[in-house]
Amino acid sequence: MTIPAGADYWSDPIPTAVAAGTILAVSFYLPDGPDRATSHPGAHATAYIASGDRSADNELNGAAVEHWYNLAGIDVQGCGRVIVAFGDSITDGHGSTTNADNRWPDVLAKRLPAPSGLSVINQGIGGNRILLDGIGQNALARLDRDLLSQSGVRYLIVLEGINDLGTLTRDHPVLQAEHDTLVVSLENGFRQIVARAHDHGIKVVAGTILPDAGSDYYHPDAANEADRQTLNQWIRTSGAFDAVVDFDAAVRDPNHNDRLLPLYDSGDHLHPSAAGYIAMGDLIPLTLFQPTAGASK
Repeated sequence: MTIPAGADYWSDPIPTAVAAGTILAVSFYLPDGPDRATSHPGAHATAYIASGDRSADNELNGAAVEHWYNLAGIDVQGCGRVIVAFGDSITDGHGSTTNADNRWPDVLAKRLPAPSGLSVINQGIGGNRILLDGIGQNALARLDRDLLSQSGVRYLIVLEGINDLGTLTRDHPVLQAEHDTLVVSLENGFRQIVARAHDHGIKVVAGTILPDAGSDYYHPDAANEADRQTLNQWIRTSGAFDAVVDFDAAVRDPNHNDRLLPLYDSGDHLHPSAAGYIAMGDLIPLTLFQPTAGASK
């Protein structure tokens, strides 16, 4: 097959039984490698690249990389009800342990009771923003591909906004009016995500935005922190979402609310550590994912 630029192609079904919690390795062979390959740079899992057709080998001993190339996902039939974790590098798992599967969506997935018919898809992209493109498309632009087109989606957990807030002043300070405009624009962006999800019968859970004081990447000041506090208060109290998970309260330093608790800080003061991700994944109430009366199961 030849895949058009920007398109997705689905393979024929593969008749393989997959038990809950199974780790799959997928091998494929490209006779002629593309000049540019689509990739997920923040895989936090090891993949291998070897020369020749090694697709039938049980093991690969080629070059080890921490990226996923070309393969966008695996659609497993019979998963039932799907939870999509939608966000930026904090959902993608920057700062988690390579090959340990301890990103917060992984922690949530491991807690799901069996047989619940529930599964989790991690749709985090490093650097993602709600309003503007970064490493990948902005959150609103990728809703169709990464949320609405996924099979069996019933629930959305959205954790976005820190990159929008940080990018505003990363290069230089701005007037207060620009801060105010950004916060209102982010609230409207969240409302649009909710409206699109609800139109497809998807329950929306919002996560509050984590603290980032001390970050060398964004070097936030008091105005940035005020924006974060304002947006978090809106997330908690606006009623725009079906439920809220207060990630901020779970991982912040109680003595310095603008900072991550040292135990939960990966060291860059922006991304949680493995312990922080575990705390986030453990925080999410499983009662959020109980089917409502009359809902499809």
